[in-house]
Amino acid sequence: MRVFVTGASGHVGSAVVPELLAAGHEVVGLARSDRSAAVLAAMGAEVYRSELDDLGGLGAAAAAADGVIHLAFKHDAMVTGDYGSAIAADLRAIQTFGEALAGTGKPFVGTSGTLMLAMAGLGRIGTESDVTEAAGGRTDAENAVIGFAERGIRPSVVRLPPTVHSSLDHHGFVPSLIAIARDKGVAGYVGEGSNRWPAGHTLDAGHLYRLALESAPAGSRLHAVGDEGVPFRDIAEALGRNLNVPVVSIAAEDADAHFGFLGPLVQLDNPTSSLQTQELLGWKPAHPGLIEDIDEGHYFANPA
Repeated sequence: MRVFVTGASGHVGSAVVPELLAAGHEVVGLARSDRSAAVLAAMGAEVYRSELDDLGGLGAAAAAADGVIHLAFKHDAMVTGDYGSAIAADLRAIQTFGEALAGTGKPFVGTSGTLMLAMAGLGRIGTESDVTEAAGGRTDAENAVIGFAERGIRPSVVRLPPTVHSSLDHHGFVPSLIAIARDKGVAGYVGEGSNRWPAGHTLDAGHLYRLALESAPAGSRLHAVGDEGVPFRDIAEALGRNLNVPVVSIAAEDADAHFGFLGPLVQLDNPTSSLQTQELLGWKPAHPGLIEDIDEGHYFANPA
């Protein structure tokens, strides 16, 4: 299968592309810079020079492919507080893919996050069957992708947990928390730190994207979750012992000042199951869990 992948040189893409190539697929990766192009070429993928805002280019690349995996997202805009523009750009790209693939029966794999379930206030372990219709955030993007089933496309969505971790992770939430702990001199959690974050290994996520492309039924919502829910205090303690800094509780009213853009997120309780995904596709998490991975030390190799 010839597969067009956006975000191909990024964190998760760096696992998805080798996974696809090893399974015999051809990969065309979107690259917006010389650096990204070099990374993709080194992995053995064909390079397609364009960017997320080039809707004509995205549509042409999708139409020429046998399937599309959409990983790209303007994370830099999100970090600087311009989440709205990142969401709008994502929706425009998704709509472009829908137009290019309509009526073809080709697979389209989109990306969402499990944190949207926490924001929905479920009050229990989230599952793949949980759907929120509330407008806003990545909920709109997820629902738009699933709606492609009515347009003659085979869509699925992979919900990533807040911590997708591995030695490939250089800019995700774990490196952000490490940078905050280094800057503040303490590894923090909010309140009692009993709120739970799910987690998944990057390589397990890469494998799931391939399975979704190859065989996920139209309209599938999938969870790339290995750890169902790690108490946030456990995460802070793992960071503290590896950085050799104190582990402290941060008052809820001080969370934004301490954690910055992560302030609202570090307080969310987001236990999430992947049992339906495992049963549907035969996918099984096979790599280390979050705390074990943190304790391997690779996150702390760069002192900067």
